[in-house]
Amino acid sequence: MPPTEAGPEARPGAAPPPGTGPSPDDTLDLHLPEEFLALLATGERFPAAAAAAGRAEGDPVRADRADDDLLDHVADWRPADTPAGRFALVPVRLDHDLPLVAGWMNDPAVAAFWELQGPESVTADHLRAQLDGDGRSVPCLGVLDGTPMSYFEIYRADLDPLARHYPARPHDTGVHLLIGGARDRGRGLGTTLLRAVAELVLDHRPRCTRVLAEPDLRNTPSVAAFLGAGFRLSAEVDLPDKRAALMVRDRDLRHVL
Repeated sequence: MPPTEAGPEARPGAAPPPGTGPSPDDTLDLHLPEEFLALLATGERFPAAAAAAGRAEGDPVRADRADDDLLDHVADWRPADTPAGRFALVPVRLDHDLPLVAGWMNDPAVAAFWELQGPESVTADHLRAQLDGDGRSVPCLGVLDGTPMSYFEIYRADLDPLARHYPARPHDTGVHLLIGGARDRGRGLGTTLLRAVAELVLDHRPRCTRVLAEPDLRNTPSVAAFLGAGFRLSAEVDLPDKRAALMVRDRDLRHVL
């Protein structure tokens, strides 16, 4: 099955064999203050997104909340209105969401780039490495009008192995994604959601000046979706598992592109 628009986007590296956990080379050597080591609270599922939707649209990011979490509390980000409907990022809860995400990973179009096909334990290991980590990567369901239909990873690109391959800036924020259902691909929805997620990052992460992604160069529909969402092709980079297009959306150009 050929890749489809913004559906399968390759992640930085293949998943480790089940049960082995991430290798020491998978993360940068980062010494964190103790307060950063608390796990992200998952909270309620979609009622939490609904509660966030009720917050004032102009509610600013509080400085005291921005300093105690590597990604400025993704779970608290308010939903976005898009041409496709109301969209929210909801952090994955492993015991609830694993069958759904694992099913998406076993779609041949997704597996061609994510390489997480197989039993649920393969996807569980990938999710658990993030959920049990220090918060530098947050796996999320993309929920459109109350229906989970996509998967996103919001991560600190400047604290990721990716930072070895480009001139990173503090608080650079990366995005990985897939569109779950074949019926949602190939009709521009990926572009719409990418733009919405980039705007959510820039709205809720005031110290972030750029949103980045590194889709496989072979995944031309995904690259095209990023371009349509206001990202620019900054460079081609050789990563350990792929040649990638380094896509960048700049805060300074957010209202131009």
